[in-house]
Amino acid sequence: MANPNMREERDSEFVDRLVHINRVAKVVKGGRRFGFAALVVVGDQKGRVGFGHGKAREVPEAIRKATESAKRQMIRVPLREGRTLHHDVAGRHGAGKVVLRAAPPGTGIIAGGPMRAVFETLGVHDVVAKSLGTSNPYNMIRATFEALKAEDSPRSVAARRGLKVSTLQSRRRESAEMAEG
Repeated sequence: MANPNMREERDSEFVDRLVHINRVAKVVKGGRRFGFAALVVVGDQKGRVGFGHGKAREVPEAIRKATESAKRQMIRVPLREGRTLHHDVAGRHGAGKVVLRAAPPGTGIIAGGPMRAVFETLGVHDVVAKSLGTSNPYNMIRATFEALKAEDSPRSVAARRGLKVSTLQSRRRESAEMAEG
């Protein structure tokens, strides 16, 4: 998958994805001074992901700052079989609302722009996601991260309740069978 926006770093296990570049102008006496703001998502494709924002007068410097910022604030997301989410989850930030749904194998990543970058760097292979509300990439990514922080694995739920994972999953199957019949 040779994507021009995704590049591997030489000495690192992280993959970074440039999501958005914004050009801003400051009007001064001699004309306009341009600056750039970059939004970057960084992940190890094994369940860790982070996003960062960097501003500078040149694009490469803004991207470098954003990448460093993203590496500093990475989160770990539990994945089922290393390919999808454990359960459906919703997140919001400002006007950005997202709904993330676990999907069966072979579905692929069905998600819009900025969310797709998050899932590709996270290492998710099957997910269905919908963005509601804003299309602002900053708020979409922040809403996606809010949803991913709410993601829980059966192991952590069992530990919190003082149960075994097998007990928890057998109860889940029983409730699903009762709902059907």
